[in-house]
Amino acid sequence: MRKILLLIQFVGLAMLLKAQLHIKLELFSSGYSSPVGVENCGDSRLFIVQQTGQIIISDSSGSRRSIPFLDISDRISTGIERGLLGLAFDPAYKSNGLFYVNYTDKSGNTQVSRFSVKSGLPNQADKNSEKLLLNIFQPFSTHNGGCTRFGSDGYLYIGMGDGGYIGDPYNNAQNKQSLLGKMLRIDVHTGDPYAIPLGNPFNDSANYRPEIWSLGLRNPWRWSFDAVGGSMYIADVGQDNWEEINVQKRGKGGQNYGWRCYEGKQAYNTDSCTAFNKYTAPTYAYPHTDSTTKDCSVIGGFVYRGAKYPNLYGKYLFNDYCNGVFRALYTVNGKVVVTNLLDADDNAFVSFGQDRNRELYVCNYINGNIYRISDASITAFNNTASTQATFSISPNPSKGNFQIMYHAGANTQLRIRIANNIGVVYFYGNRAVNKGDNSFVIDLKAPKGNYFVFISNSLGESFTKQLKVE
Repeated sequence: MRKILLLIQFVGLAMLLKAQLHIKLELFSSGYSSPVGVENCGDSRLFIVQQTGQIIISDSSGSRRSIPFLDISDRISTGIERGLLGLAFDPAYKSNGLFYVNYTDKSGNTQVSRFSVKSGLPNQADKNSEKLLLNIFQPFSTHNGGCTRFGSDGYLYIGMGDGGYIGDPYNNAQNKQSLLGKMLRIDVHTGDPYAIPLGNPFNDSANYRPEIWSLGLRNPWRWSFDAVGGSMYIADVGQDNWEEINVQKRGKGGQNYGWRCYEGKQAYNTDSCTAFNKYTAPTYAYPHTDSTTKDCSVIGGFVYRGAKYPNLYGKYLFNDYCNGVFRALYTVNGKVVVTNLLDADDNAFVSFGQDRNRELYVCNYINGNIYRISDASITAFNNTASTQATFSISPNPSKGNFQIMYHAGANTQLRIRIANNIGVVYFYGNRAVNKGDNSFVIDLKAPKGNYFVFISNSLGESFTKQLKVE
């Protein structure tokens, strides 16, 4: 019975959140030159990747350091889609100071290299520490991919476009001996310069390059891992008619996403191709045919796993470069749902990023601004609302039985929701409180783990705290 009630509450809440979903962009930092990435190394700093060849550090307030963390502008080729395109910090960066960049070299080829931070100088990389890992020939100046990230398995994943020009004329995406049009996975912690992970799907096939994790991609410009569960969300930029998002479950490599045989779910060039059902269809595909939105180039983001905005929690945020329309992708009762979040009335949003708390940012390539994403439908969970309401939890950690102390600035009605880090609701209820101090006991029947306690009131204020159950 309890499970049924929880399900009813959860579904009802999901419907409510769907109706409320809307975001806004708040200016965080400005003055960058062609920013194409926002990354963090596990502390309060953000590292802004400039296509022109520099990585600039911003502090948590948005203030930029005048001296670049790294400047390799003398080593890159620029123009069209070339330049410094990706940055990934080693999982052990705090102790080893290693990081990895993806750029197009002076010949226009993709180069993946490792650098290290200068000893005793945490805001300055050693430019002379570069070690080449991969150099991949690029036949054209477009579709370089560039997004490079570590998975929870400790391996480095590299998104590679098909090499460019219209229709993948060399059929690189389907060529099993080419690294273009692929997702690659390598072990940068063993081997020289790297090793092939034992679990790579084509290790036992002489027909495939062993670095290949998946294939059949046109230009996975921006992709990401879900911090909960590890699924890979690949936003693959389309050709003439379709944009697509592919969701790959953790540890499940070997997919062929179908380009250039298929664009989205539609045939494109099926010469020497098999039937559509032999490929992995996109989780979501949208057309270019809408004359109002004028979609043309998907920009992949992240599944929101921050603590400030519960309406966004568990939803994959992305946008389209050509029109500035931001959307959320998520599932309801096993069905994919896509909701418009914002028409920014501006294009050129080219990349998302997240800080150590998994709050989201987006960078504008043209105006050089970095924006912080917030939920426009509610007040952020900052405990500084106008009525001076606050709340605390004691004890925390707890055994599941704990007390909520809530100081209200006015008489109000509270809605309380407690969910785990993948959005499963374990408590949902309402409490009437009076102005001043209030307290009530919650007996949470939940397994050991980390939870979020979300509280909103009838005055439009919202708050959150983390709870650990031991």
